[in-house]
Amino acid sequence: QVQLVESGGGSVQAGGSLRLSCAASGYTVNRYCMGWFRQAPGKEREGVATIDRDGSTGYADSVKGRFTISQDNVKNTLYLQMNTLKPEDTAMYYCAAGTFLYCSGSLSTSAKFPYWGQGTQVTVSS
Repeated sequence: QVQLVESGGGSVQAGGSLRLSCAASGYTVNRYCMGWFRQAPGKEREGVATIDRDGSTGYADSVKGRFTISQDNVKNTLYLQMNTLKPEDTAMYYCAAGTFLYCSGSLSTSAKFPYWGQGTQVTVSS
């Protein structure tokens, strides 16, 4: 049984940083494509970042240069380092795990990911 547990969310001021973690069980983080998605109130879920089994990463234009996705194979954990946070980054952030090897195009297709965490809230104040 696959379980994804996110942590690390919180409230910060604009310009601050947070690091989200997604601890996986029943799933190996470097075996398939994984990603981070977010959903703000009243908006659709959007892709933030993905990483595939070769370590290739992809980012939404809105977070490029500010966010970094990474994984720790020993801890079997996915991370999202978020720097220079903006109020528009406020959302519930979800970890997603796929069953396909490469993430190409996956930022825009959340339906491809069969496994999801419960989410962690990030709130950025101006």
